[in-house]
Amino acid sequence: MQQPHLPGTGSATGGPAPAAPAPAPPAAPGAARVLVVDDDATVAEVVAGYLGRAGYLVDRADDGPTALTRAAAHWPDLVVLDLMLPGMDGLEVCRRLRARAAVPVVMLTARGDEDDRILGLEVGADDYVTKPFSPRELVLRVQSVLRRARPALAAGPLAAAGLTVDPTARRATKTGTELALTLREFDLLAFFLRHPGRAYSREDLMREVWGWDFGDLSTVTVHIRRLRGKIEDDPARPRLIQTVWGVGYRFDPSGLGEEG
Repeated sequence: MQQPHLPGTGSATGGPAPAAPAPAPPAAPGAARVLVVDDDATVAEVVAGYLGRAGYLVDRADDGPTALTRAAAHWPDLVVLDLMLPGMDGLEVCRRLRARAAVPVVMLTARGDEDDRILGLEVGADDYVTKPFSPRELVLRVQSVLRRARPALAAGPLAAAGLTVDPTARRATKTGTELALTLREFDLLAFFLRHPGRAYSREDLMREVWGWDFGDLSTVTVHIRRLRGKIEDDPARPRLIQTVWGVGYRFDPSGLGEEG
C-alpha cells in the first residue's frame, strides 16, 4: 500500500530518508478524539503522530472489525479511514459507522479512479485524501471537517420550502420529518437556505461550504445529488436545487424554477 509523502530533505528517488515525526505530547483535556483506521502500520503511525502533535486524542485500528469495536468503546469525533482494508473494506466500515451516528469521516484512498472516490462520498464520507499525501494536508483536512462539525452558536434556525435547519442542534427537517444528513450535506443545505435565489459555481461551493480553495469538484456534484435525493419530492426532476447551466447551482425556495 502506498505511504504518505513525508516532508524532509530526502526525495522519493533517493537521498537521506526523512526524519520520523517527533512523539506527540499528551492530548489536552477535552481534545477531539480521532480514530485512524489503516492496515499499513507505517501510514497509521505517521498519521497518528501528526494528529497527536496537532492536539488530538488518537485511537488506531488496522482492520474494519477492530475499527467498529474501538468506535463502540470510545465513540470518535472523526474517523480517518483507509478505503482498502482486509476483510471488511472502508466502504462497509463507513456504512456501519454512519448507520449508528453522523460521525465525520475523512477517507484515505490509494486508488486514482474517480468512481472509487465518488463511491466513498456516496456512502457518507465527508472528505477524502488520495495517497501518497502530505500528513500536514491531512491534518488541515481533519481540522476543517471538525470545525464545520461543531455547532455554529451564533447562527439561528433557518426555514424555507418546508425545510428547517437548526445549526446549533445540527438538526434538519422536511415538513417536520428529520432528515438523515451527513456533515457536508447539512452544511450545504444550510448554506443554500442562507443564500436563496443566488447561483453559485462548484468552485464557490467548494470554497464556502468545504472551506477549500482547491479540490476535486466532483465532490460537490456528488453531494448535490445526495442532498437532492433527501429534500426533493422528485430527485429526478429537482425543483429546489436548480442547475444553472454553465454556472452551477441555485436554491429556489419557491420550487417553481426550471428543472435541472
